[in-house]
Formats: sequence, structure tokens, C-alpha cells
Amino acid sequence: MALPFAVLISGRGSNMLALEQATRDGRIDGRIVSVLSDRADAAGLASAGNLGLPTAVVAPAPGEDRAAYGARLAARIAESGVKLVVLAGFMRILDGGFVRAFEGRLLNIHPSLLPAHRGLHTHRRAIEAGDRWHGCTVHFVTEELDAGPRVIQGRLAVRPAEGEDALSARVQRLEHIVYPRAVGWFAAGRLALRDGVAILDGRAAGPEVVEEAS
Repeated sequence: MALPFAVLISGRGSNMLALEQATRDGRIDGRIVSVLSDRADAAGLASAGNLGLPTAVVAPAPGEDRAAYGARLAARIAESGVKLVVLAGFMRILDGGFVRAFEGRLLNIHPSLLPAHRGLHTHRRAIEAGDRWHGCTVHFVTEELDAGPRVIQGRLAVRPAEGEDALSARVQRLEHIVYPRAVGWFAAGRLALRDGVAILDGRAAGPEVVEEAS
């Protein structure tokens, strides 16, 4: 039975679109049953709607704290009966209660080779640090920001004199490869979180590394 999953976005939703394409061409045995955003102006909502995907806006109320917002968002997601929640450019830190509600069923993609460059502005920081390698990481979400068990990474060599925008675009192309792969593993029952460890095919995930195609 196809895995029902929700995708949370805050912007264009390019990873959401990559995931939807993967469900359509059989790389993910699943279906997106809900696309939610914390912003009514997120461009990805229109893109999802054009594809016939159910969408909703769950914006924080004035003065609402993180825990209250997380509880309200979790309740809305639970209504759709999802088995997995996928963060795809969702630019809001989720509280511990939300994370615990979906423990082992909550994935995120971060634009760096974690544990390097947790947080924001990762491409700029990689360039400023003189990093030779950069990329993206799919990981299970835990209560510590960008610190959950890693599943798969996309890796590329930083080019001499490369600008932030160019590097970001290259990383995003890798994201569209590795995120559908990780969600496909989860949908197939190959990927799980056990005792704080990402398990792939019965063994601790490496994480697997996908190199940029030359």
C-alpha cells in the first residue's frame, strides 16, 4: 500500500515537486496527501495545487509560542493519517513536542554536509570557510537542530571563485536526487530510526554519499 506522507514547505517547494515526480514515476511507493505551509504566500502552494495535491496554510497566530504552534500543526497533520512527515524548505524551528509526536517519521534535508554548517546561510559559510566539499544531507529530525541521524548526503566539489547563488543551484540539483531516494527507502520499509540510529537495510546508515555527476 502506498505510503501517505505530508510535505511541509515555506517557499517555492522545489523538493516537494521532486518528491511528487518520484511518486509518479515509481521511485517512491507513496503519495503526498498534504502540502502544508506556515506562509500563505509560499509559491509552492500554487504549484502543489496545480498538481492536484491537497494544500493548507498553518500560520503562527500573533503571540503564539513555538510549543502551541507545534501542537496545532501536529494536530492538523495527524488529521490526514500520514505515516511520514517530510520537511522540504520549512523555515521554522519545530518544538520538542512536535518532534516527539512524529519521532522516527520526520525527515529533513539540510543544505550542507552535516555536521558541518548547521543552521542558516550554509552556502555562504562553506565558501567563506574555504571548504573543498559541500552538499546536502537528509536526516531524521531530533530535538537538537540539524543534529539528527544522517541517512544520505549529496556531495560536490566547490569550484574556485564560485559564488553563493551558483553553489546553491548545484546543491539543489543534488537535493532533488537524494531526497526522493531517502523517502523511497522509508516507503519501502528499508529505512527506520531505531534507538536513535538511522537503520538502512538492517544496518546503521553510512550515510550513503551521492557525488555530483560530472
